[in-house]
Amino acid sequence: MAIQAPAAPVRRKRTATGNSGRTAALFLTPFFALFAVAMVAPVIYSIWLSFFSERKSGLGFGNPVTTFVGMENYVQVLQSETFLSGLLRLVGYCAMYIPAMVGGAVVFALLLDAGVARARKMFQLLVFLPHAVPGVIAALIWAYLYTPGISPLVQALESGGIQIGFLDAHMVLPSIVNIAVWEWTGYNVIILFTALQAVPREIIEAARVDGASEMRLSLAIKFPLVFPALGVIMLFTMIGTLQLFAEPMILSKATSSITSTWVPNMWAYDAAFNRHNLNQAAAASIIIALLAAILSFVVTRFSNKADKS
Repeated sequence: MAIQAPAAPVRRKRTATGNSGRTAALFLTPFFALFAVAMVAPVIYSIWLSFFSERKSGLGFGNPVTTFVGMENYVQVLQSETFLSGLLRLVGYCAMYIPAMVGGAVVFALLLDAGVARARKMFQLLVFLPHAVPGVIAALIWAYLYTPGISPLVQALESGGIQIGFLDAHMVLPSIVNIAVWEWTGYNVIILFTALQAVPREIIEAARVDGASEMRLSLAIKFPLVFPALGVIMLFTMIGTLQLFAEPMILSKATSSITSTWVPNMWAYDAAFNRHNLNQAAAASIIIALLAAILSFVVTRFSNKADKS
C-alpha cells in the first residue's frame, strides 16, 4: 500500500514564502513612502496648482482670490514667445549635444575594449572624473575659462591670433554644449564599456579567426551588440536635456546673452520666483514633464524595434 506523504513541508514552504514577502515589503515600505512624499505628492500638487490662478477682486486692491481657470495657464505658457523660443533653443542644444556626447562615448568605449589605450584603469578614471564634479561647480569652472580678461584659455588663444567670444550670443549655446559633453561623456563611456565586456568572447575570437580587422570588429559586431545599453543612454540623455538649468543659470551671471527665460526650466524658475506666478510655473513644469514622457516613449519604442531587428 502506498503511503501518502505528509503535507507539513508544503505548509512550511508556503509559510517561508509568506515570511520572505513580508520581509521584502518591510524593507521596501520606507522607499515607497519617501518616493510618494518626495515625488508623487509634488507632481499631484503641481497638477492641481496649474488649474488655478491667483486674482485680485475689485480694482486690484483686495486680497488675492484663488480661481479655477482650467487650461488657461497651459494656453498662456504655450503662447509665450519666450517659452517657445526656449524650446527651440533646447532643440538646437540637443542637435549638438547628443551626437557629440554619444558619439564620443561610443568611440572611447570601443577604444578601451579594443585595448588601444594603455593604462586602461587610469584612462577610465580620467574619463569618468569630470562626471564626479557637480554640475554647478563644473559651470563655475567653465565660466571662469570662458570669461575674457581672466581666462587663461582665452589668453592662450588670443596669443595665437585666435579670437573666440565663448559667451557671445552666437557662441554661448555651443559653449554650454561643451560643458555638458565634458560632464557626461565619461559616465556613458563606463556604461558602454561595461556592456562591451559582457559581449561573448567566443564571437569576437571567431571573427578574428575569420580575418576581421579591429575596425570591422568594432563596427560590425561589438557596436550592434551594445544597442540595448545605447538605448538606455539615449533615454536618460533625452530626459536630461529637458532638465537643462544649472549651466545656463550660472553662465547668465557672466554674460547678458543668457536671459532669465533662456530655456524652459529657467522660464519656470523665473515665473515662480521673479514673477511670483506659481500657477504658470506649475503649468510649465507639467508641460516639460509631458515632453519628457513623450520623448521617453519614442526612444523606448525605437530602441525596442532596433533590438528586434
